[in-house]
Amino acid sequence: MQLSVIILNYNVRYFLEVCVLSVQKAIQNIDAEIIVIDNHSSDDSCAMMKTKFPNIKLIENKENYGFPKGNNIAVNEAKGEFICILNPDTIVAEDTFVKILNFVTLSAVEVPNSQLSAGIIGCKLIDGSGQFLPESKRGIPTPWVAFTKVFGLYKWFPKSSLFNKYYAQHLDKNQTGNVEILVGAFMIMKRELYNEVGGFDENCFMYSDDIDLSYMVLQTGKANYYYHDTTVIHFKGESTVRDEKYMKRFQEAMNYFYRKHFKKSYFFSFMMKMGSIFFSFVKKYQAEKPAKSSPDSYVLISSTLELKDKLSKELQKNIQLATIENGKVVFSQTISEHEKTEIIFDCSYCSFKEALIFMEQNAKRFTFKFLIKENGYLIGSNSSNDRGEIIFI
Repeated sequence: MQLSVIILNYNVRYFLEVCVLSVQKAIQNIDAEIIVIDNHSSDDSCAMMKTKFPNIKLIENKENYGFPKGNNIAVNEAKGEFICILNPDTIVAEDTFVKILNFVTLSAVEVPNSQLSAGIIGCKLIDGSGQFLPESKRGIPTPWVAFTKVFGLYKWFPKSSLFNKYYAQHLDKNQTGNVEILVGAFMIMKRELYNEVGGFDENCFMYSDDIDLSYMVLQTGKANYYYHDTTVIHFKGESTVRDEKYMKRFQEAMNYFYRKHFKKSYFFSFMMKMGSIFFSFVKKYQAEKPAKSSPDSYVLISSTLELKDKLSKELQKNIQLATIENGKVVFSQTISEHEKTEIIFDCSYCSFKEALIFMEQNAKRFTFKFLIKENGYLIGSNSSNDRGEIIFI
Protein backbone atom coordinates (compact mmCIF):
# COMPACT_ATOMS: atom_id res chain seq x y z
CA MET A 1 0.00 0.00 0.00
CA GLN A 2 1.33 3.42 -0.95
CA LEU A 3 -0.35 5.77 1.55
CA SER A 4 -2.13 5.74 4.91
CA VAL A 5 -4.02 8.94 5.77
CA ILE A 6 -4.38 9.28 9.53
CA ILE A 7 -6.99 11.66 10.92
CA LEU A 8 -7.03 12.19 14.68
CA ASN A 9 -10.42 13.53 15.75
CA TYR A 10 -11.67 15.21 18.88
CA ASN A 11 -15.18 16.70 19.00
CA VAL A 12 -15.32 18.10 15.47
CA ARG A 13 -17.91 15.78 13.96
CA TYR A 14 -19.01 18.02 11.07
CA PHE A 15 -15.53 19.15 10.05
CA LEU A 16 -14.40 15.52 10.24
CA GLU A 17 -17.16 14.49 7.85
CA VAL A 18 -16.17 17.03 5.21
CA CYS A 19 -12.48 16.21 5.71
CA VAL A 20 -13.06 12.49 5.11
CA LEU A 21 -15.15 13.24 2.01
CA SER A 22 -12.32 15.32 0.56
CA VAL A 23 -9.72 12.65 1.38
CA GLN A 24 -11.84 9.95 -0.27
CA LYS A 25 -11.82 11.95 -3.49
CA ALA A 26 -8.08 12.59 -3.20
CA ILE A 27 -7.11 8.90 -2.89
CA GLN A 28 -9.28 7.54 -5.71
CA ASN A 29 -6.24 6.88 -7.92
CA ILE A 30 -3.88 5.82 -5.13
CA ASP A 31 -3.48 2.53 -3.29
CA ALA A 32 -4.37 4.09 0.03
CA GLU A 33 -6.33 3.76 3.24
CA ILE A 34 -7.95 6.19 5.67
CA ILE A 35 -7.64 5.64 9.41
CA VAL A 36 -9.75 7.80 11.72
CA ILE A 37 -8.77 7.66 15.38
CA ASP A 38 -11.08 9.32 17.87
CA ASN A 39 -9.74 10.68 21.18
CA HIS A 40 -12.89 9.92 23.19
CA SER A 41 -15.08 12.65 21.68
CA SER A 42 -18.26 13.57 23.53
CA ASP A 43 -20.10 14.39 20.30
CA ASP A 44 -21.41 11.82 17.79
CA SER A 45 -18.21 11.68 15.69
CA CYS A 46 -17.89 7.89 16.03
CA ALA A 47 -21.56 7.24 15.34
CA MET A 48 -21.31 9.40 12.21
CA MET A 49 -18.25 7.49 10.98
CA LYS A 50 -19.95 4.12 11.51
CA THR A 51 -23.09 5.26 9.70
CA LYS A 52 -21.64 7.27 6.81
CA PHE A 53 -18.21 5.67 6.37
CA PRO A 54 -18.60 2.05 7.53
CA ASN A 55 -15.69 0.84 5.39
CA ILE A 56 -13.16 3.26 6.88
CA LYS A 57 -11.05 1.97 9.76
CA LEU A 58 -12.14 3.67 12.99
CA ILE A 59 -10.17 3.45 16.23
CA GLU A 60 -12.07 4.57 19.34
CA ASN A 61 -9.84 5.57 22.25
CA LYS A 62 -11.38 5.25 25.70
CA GLU A 63 -9.83 8.52 26.82
CA ASN A 64 -8.25 11.61 25.29
CA TYR A 65 -4.63 10.56 24.86
CA GLY A 66 -3.58 13.81 23.20
CA PHE A 67 -2.18 14.43 19.73
CA PRO A 68 1.12 12.46 19.93
CA LYS A 69 -0.13 9.21 21.46
CA GLY A 70 -3.32 9.25 19.41
CA ASN A 71 -1.36 9.46 16.16
CA ASN A 72 1.19 6.87 17.33
CA ILE A 73 -1.62 4.39 17.96
CA ALA A 74 -2.96 4.93 14.44
CA VAL A 75 0.46 4.72 12.75
CA ASN A 76 0.96 1.38 14.46
CA GLU A 77 -2.12 0.15 12.55
CA ALA A 78 -1.13 1.74 9.21
CA LYS A 79 -0.04 -0.29 6.19
CA GLY A 80 1.13 2.44 3.79
CA GLU A 81 4.72 3.06 2.74
CA PHE A 82 3.94 6.73 3.37
CA ILE A 83 1.74 8.18 6.07
CA CYS A 84 -0.09 11.50 6.11
CA ILE A 85 -0.83 13.06 9.49
CA LEU A 86 -3.93 15.15 8.83
CA ASN A 87 -6.08 17.32 11.08
CA PRO A 88 -9.84 16.70 10.98
CA ASP A 89 -10.53 20.41 10.41
CA THR A 90 -8.95 20.33 6.96
CA ILE A 91 -10.04 19.96 3.34
CA VAL A 92 -7.61 18.59 0.77
CA ALA A 93 -7.74 19.10 -3.00
CA GLU A 94 -8.48 16.15 -5.25
CA ASP A 95 -4.88 16.00 -6.48
CA THR A 96 -3.05 16.88 -3.24
CA PHE A 97 -1.68 13.41 -2.47
CA VAL A 98 -0.91 12.53 -6.09
CA LYS A 99 1.10 15.74 -6.53
CA ILE A 100 3.13 15.36 -3.36
CA LEU A 101 3.87 11.67 -3.86
CA ASN A 102 4.94 12.39 -7.44
CA PHE A 103 7.15 15.22 -6.19
CA VAL A 104 8.86 12.90 -3.72
CA THR A 105 9.28 10.10 -6.28
CA LEU A 106 10.58 12.31 -9.10
CA SER A 107 13.02 14.09 -6.81
CA ALA A 108 14.45 10.75 -5.67
CA VAL A 109 14.83 9.60 -9.29
CA GLU A 110 16.44 12.84 -10.47
CA VAL A 111 18.86 12.87 -7.53
CA PRO A 112 19.47 9.19 -6.67
CA ASN A 113 21.45 9.92 -3.51
CA SER A 114 18.95 12.50 -2.30
CA GLN A 115 17.34 11.89 1.07
CA LEU A 116 14.35 14.08 0.16
CA SER A 117 11.96 11.17 -0.15
CA ALA A 118 12.64 10.18 3.44
CA GLY A 119 12.02 13.60 4.97
CA ILE A 120 8.74 15.25 5.94
CA ILE A 121 6.78 17.03 3.22
CA GLY A 122 4.31 19.78 4.02
CA CYS A 123 2.22 21.96 1.72
CA LYS A 124 0.56 25.34 1.45
CA LEU A 125 -2.15 25.79 4.08
CA ILE A 126 -4.86 28.45 4.01
CA ASP A 127 -7.51 29.23 6.59
CA GLY A 128 -11.25 29.31 6.02
CA SER A 129 -11.06 32.86 4.70
CA GLY A 130 -8.54 31.85 2.02
CA GLN A 131 -5.57 33.54 3.69
CA PHE A 132 -2.18 31.84 3.72
CA LEU A 133 -1.17 30.34 7.06
CA PRO A 134 2.48 31.24 7.69
CA GLU A 135 2.99 28.24 9.99
CA SER A 136 2.93 26.10 6.84
CA LYS A 137 6.72 26.55 6.91
CA ARG A 138 8.83 27.45 9.91
CA GLY A 139 12.31 27.47 11.35
CA ILE A 140 13.55 25.90 14.57
CA PRO A 141 12.15 28.11 17.38
CA THR A 142 15.35 28.77 19.29
CA PRO A 143 14.95 31.36 22.08
CA TRP A 144 16.11 34.12 19.72
CA VAL A 145 13.73 33.02 16.96
CA ALA A 146 10.91 32.85 19.52
CA PHE A 147 11.81 36.39 20.61
CA THR A 148 11.45 37.67 17.01
CA LYS A 149 8.03 35.99 16.83
CA VAL A 150 6.66 37.23 20.18
CA PHE A 151 7.60 40.83 19.41
CA GLY A 152 6.68 40.72 15.74
CA LEU A 153 10.16 41.54 14.47
CA TYR A 154 9.68 39.09 11.58
CA LYS A 155 6.99 41.44 10.23
CA TRP A 156 9.27 44.46 10.26
CA PHE A 157 12.31 42.73 8.76
CA PRO A 158 10.97 39.95 6.50
CA LYS A 159 14.11 39.92 4.32
CA SER A 160 16.61 39.83 7.18
CA SER A 161 18.02 36.40 8.00
CA LEU A 162 18.43 37.63 11.57
CA PHE A 163 14.69 38.14 12.09
CA ASN A 164 12.81 36.08 9.49
CA LYS A 165 13.53 32.52 10.58
CA TYR A 166 10.33 31.76 12.54
CA TYR A 167 8.14 31.55 9.44
CA ALA A 168 10.98 30.54 7.08
CA GLN A 169 10.57 33.77 5.14
CA HIS A 170 13.60 33.00 3.03
CA LEU A 171 11.09 30.94 1.06
CA ASP A 172 8.10 32.56 -0.62
CA LYS A 173 4.71 30.90 -0.04
CA ASN A 174 4.62 30.11 -3.78
CA GLN A 175 8.07 28.56 -3.81
CA THR A 176 8.95 24.94 -3.03
CA GLY A 177 12.05 24.39 -0.94
CA ASN A 178 13.80 23.15 2.15
CA VAL A 179 12.48 24.21 5.56
CA GLU A 180 13.19 23.02 9.09
CA ILE A 181 9.80 22.74 10.74
CA LEU A 182 6.42 21.68 9.33
CA VAL A 183 2.99 21.82 10.90
CA GLY A 184 1.20 18.77 12.30
CA ALA A 185 -2.05 19.65 10.54
CA PHE A 186 -0.55 18.16 7.34
CA MET A 187 2.60 16.05 7.20
CA ILE A 188 3.60 13.34 4.72
CA MET A 189 6.56 11.09 5.43
CA LYS A 190 7.68 7.48 5.14
CA ARG A 191 6.20 5.29 7.84
CA GLU A 192 9.60 3.67 8.28
CA LEU A 193 11.16 7.04 9.12
CA TYR A 194 8.32 7.91 11.52
CA ASN A 195 9.02 4.70 13.42
CA GLU A 196 12.79 5.24 13.22
CA VAL A 197 12.59 8.52 15.14
CA GLY A 198 10.01 7.10 17.54
CA GLY A 199 7.00 8.96 16.18
CA PHE A 200 5.51 11.84 18.13
CA ASP A 201 6.93 12.28 21.62
CA GLU A 202 4.11 11.28 23.96
CA ASN A 203 5.48 13.57 26.68
CA CYS A 204 4.25 16.46 24.53
CA PHE A 205 0.49 16.60 25.04
CA MET A 206 0.19 19.09 22.19
CA TYR A 207 1.66 22.21 20.55
CA SER A 208 5.36 21.30 20.33
CA ASP A 209 4.86 17.79 18.97
CA ASP A 210 5.18 18.74 15.30
CA ILE A 211 8.24 20.87 16.04
CA ASP A 212 9.83 17.98 17.90
CA LEU A 213 9.09 15.45 15.14
CA SER A 214 10.41 17.79 12.44
CA TYR A 215 13.57 18.39 14.46
CA MET A 216 14.07 14.66 15.11
CA VAL A 217 13.90 14.01 11.36
CA LEU A 218 16.50 16.71 10.75
CA GLN A 219 18.79 14.97 13.24
CA THR A 220 18.78 11.87 11.03
CA GLY A 221 20.30 13.94 8.21
CA LYS A 222 17.11 13.93 6.16
CA ALA A 223 15.51 17.00 4.59
CA ASN A 224 12.09 18.50 5.33
CA TYR A 225 10.36 20.25 2.46
CA TYR A 226 7.56 22.75 1.93
CA TYR A 227 5.71 21.98 -1.33
CA HIS A 228 3.77 24.97 -2.66
CA ASP A 229 1.93 23.48 -5.64
CA THR A 230 -1.09 22.14 -3.76
CA THR A 231 -3.29 23.84 -1.19
CA VAL A 232 -5.12 22.49 1.85
CA ILE A 233 -7.60 24.36 4.05
CA HIS A 234 -6.90 24.25 7.76
CA PHE A 235 -9.81 25.90 9.51
CA LYS A 236 -7.82 26.01 12.81
CA GLY A 237 -9.05 26.27 16.35
CA GLU A 238 -11.81 23.68 15.99
CA SER A 239 -10.38 21.26 18.55
CA THR A 240 -8.83 23.94 20.76
CA VAL A 241 -10.13 27.18 22.25
CA ARG A 242 -7.44 29.88 22.18
CA ASP A 243 -7.63 30.93 25.83
CA GLU A 244 -5.25 31.40 28.76
CA LYS A 245 -5.10 27.62 29.31
CA TYR A 246 -3.95 27.25 25.71
CA MET A 247 -1.18 29.80 26.29
CA LYS A 248 -0.02 27.99 29.44
CA ARG A 249 0.09 24.61 27.68
CA PHE A 250 1.97 26.13 24.75
CA GLN A 251 4.59 27.59 27.10
CA GLU A 252 4.98 24.24 28.87
CA ALA A 253 5.33 22.43 25.55
CA MET A 254 8.01 24.78 24.24
CA ASN A 255 9.95 24.58 27.48
CA TYR A 256 9.86 20.80 27.19
CA PHE A 257 11.26 21.03 23.64
CA TYR A 258 14.15 23.21 24.82
CA ARG A 259 14.98 20.93 27.75
CA LYS A 260 14.93 17.89 25.49
CA HIS A 261 17.10 19.19 22.66
CA PHE A 262 19.01 22.14 24.08
CA LYS A 263 18.77 23.38 27.66
CA LYS A 264 16.19 25.21 29.68
CA SER A 265 15.83 28.75 28.38
CA TYR A 266 15.14 31.39 31.02
CA PHE A 267 15.14 33.95 28.22
CA PHE A 268 12.28 32.13 26.49
CA SER A 269 10.35 31.71 29.77
CA PHE A 270 10.57 35.46 30.38
CA MET A 271 9.47 36.21 26.82
CA MET A 272 6.51 33.84 27.17
CA LYS A 273 5.40 35.55 30.38
CA MET A 274 5.50 38.86 28.55
CA GLY A 275 3.64 37.23 25.68
CA SER A 276 0.99 35.86 28.06
CA ILE A 277 0.25 39.35 29.37
CA PHE A 278 -0.05 40.63 25.81
CA PHE A 279 -2.21 37.64 24.88
CA SER A 280 -4.61 38.35 27.77
CA PHE A 281 -5.07 41.95 26.61
CA VAL A 282 -5.73 40.77 23.05
CA LYS A 283 -8.34 38.24 24.19
CA LYS A 284 -10.02 40.88 26.35
CA TYR A 285 -10.17 43.21 23.35
CA GLN A 286 -11.58 40.45 21.15
CA ALA A 287 -14.25 39.65 23.73
CA GLU A 288 -15.37 43.28 23.70
CA LYS A 289 -15.64 43.44 19.94
CA PRO A 290 -19.19 43.65 18.54
CA ALA A 291 -20.79 40.45 17.32
CA LYS A 292 -20.10 39.51 13.74
CA SER A 293 -22.70 40.66 11.25
CA SER A 294 -24.16 38.29 8.71
CA PRO A 295 -23.37 38.72 4.99
CA ASP A 296 -25.36 41.26 2.98
CA SER A 297 -25.58 38.90 0.03
CA TYR A 298 -24.73 35.38 -1.07
CA VAL A 299 -23.41 33.84 -4.26
CA LEU A 300 -24.02 30.14 -4.86
CA ILE A 301 -21.54 28.49 -7.22
CA SER A 302 -23.77 25.82 -8.69
CA SER A 303 -25.90 24.94 -11.71
CA THR A 304 -29.00 24.00 -9.71
CA LEU A 305 -31.77 26.60 -9.62
CA GLU A 306 -33.78 24.54 -7.13
CA LEU A 307 -30.87 24.63 -4.68
CA LYS A 308 -30.56 28.39 -5.13
CA ASP A 309 -34.26 28.83 -4.28
CA LYS A 310 -34.01 26.54 -1.26
CA LEU A 311 -31.03 28.41 0.17
CA SER A 312 -32.67 31.76 -0.49
CA LYS A 313 -35.64 30.64 1.58
CA GLU A 314 -33.48 29.22 4.38
CA LEU A 315 -31.11 32.20 4.62
CA GLN A 316 -33.78 34.83 4.02
CA LYS A 317 -31.56 36.57 1.48
CA ASN A 318 -31.49 36.94 -2.27
CA ILE A 319 -28.89 34.58 -3.73
CA GLN A 320 -27.05 35.08 -6.99
CA LEU A 321 -26.12 32.02 -9.02
CA ALA A 322 -22.61 31.69 -10.45
CA THR A 323 -21.16 28.97 -12.67
CA ILE A 324 -17.71 27.70 -13.60
CA GLU A 325 -16.64 28.01 -17.22
CA ASN A 326 -13.17 26.97 -18.39
CA GLY A 327 -12.03 26.77 -14.78
CA LYS A 328 -13.19 30.31 -13.91
CA VAL A 329 -16.17 31.43 -11.86
CA VAL A 330 -18.65 33.44 -13.93
CA PHE A 331 -21.02 35.74 -12.03
CA SER A 332 -24.42 36.54 -13.48
CA GLN A 333 -24.28 40.12 -12.20
CA THR A 334 -21.82 42.60 -10.74
CA ILE A 335 -21.03 42.26 -7.04
CA SER A 336 -20.89 45.50 -5.07
CA GLU A 337 -17.59 46.13 -3.32
CA HIS A 338 -19.54 47.83 -0.53
CA GLU A 339 -21.46 44.69 0.40
CA LYS A 340 -20.30 41.76 2.53
CA THR A 341 -20.72 38.85 0.16
CA GLU A 342 -20.40 35.20 1.07
CA ILE A 343 -19.57 32.54 -1.51
CA ILE A 344 -21.23 29.14 -1.14
CA PHE A 345 -19.56 26.25 -2.97
CA ASP A 346 -21.94 23.50 -4.07
CA CYS A 347 -19.51 20.59 -3.80
CA SER A 348 -21.64 18.38 -6.02
CA TYR A 349 -20.99 20.93 -8.77
CA CYS A 350 -17.48 22.27 -8.21
CA SER A 351 -14.45 20.34 -7.00
CA PHE A 352 -12.65 21.05 -3.75
CA LYS A 353 -9.64 22.09 -5.82
CA GLU A 354 -11.69 24.66 -7.77
CA ALA A 355 -13.02 26.04 -4.49
CA LEU A 356 -9.54 26.27 -2.97
CA ILE A 357 -8.12 28.09 -5.98
CA PHE A 358 -10.98 30.60 -5.91
CA MET A 359 -10.55 31.16 -2.16
CA GLU A 360 -6.84 31.91 -2.56
CA GLN A 361 -7.51 34.35 -5.37
CA ASN A 362 -10.27 36.17 -3.46
CA ALA A 363 -9.12 35.89 0.15
CA LYS A 364 -9.85 39.49 1.12
CA ARG A 365 -12.87 39.96 -1.07
CA PHE A 366 -15.40 37.36 0.19
CA THR A 367 -16.19 34.94 2.98
CA PHE A 368 -16.82 31.28 2.14
CA LYS A 369 -18.93 28.26 3.03
CA PHE A 370 -19.03 24.71 1.69
CA LEU A 371 -22.30 22.96 0.95
CA ILE A 372 -22.46 19.22 0.51
CA LYS A 373 -26.14 18.72 -0.20
CA GLU A 374 -26.49 15.24 1.25
CA ASN A 375 -25.06 16.47 4.56
CA GLY A 376 -27.71 19.14 4.98
CA TYR A 377 -25.51 21.93 6.23
CA LEU A 378 -23.14 24.74 5.27
CA ILE A 379 -19.73 24.74 6.90
CA GLY A 380 -16.81 27.15 7.00
CA SER A 381 -14.88 29.69 9.03
CA ASN A 382 -14.31 33.40 8.49
CA SER A 383 -11.27 33.66 10.75
CA SER A 384 -8.39 31.49 11.91
CA ASN A 385 -8.84 32.91 15.43
CA ASP A 386 -12.42 31.72 15.98
CA ARG A 387 -14.36 28.51 15.76
CA GLY A 388 -16.04 27.78 12.47
CA GLU A 389 -19.71 28.01 11.65
CA ILE A 390 -22.22 25.30 10.76
CA ILE A 391 -25.56 26.33 9.28
CA PHE A 392 -28.16 23.57 8.99
CA ILE A 393 -30.48 23.71 6.01
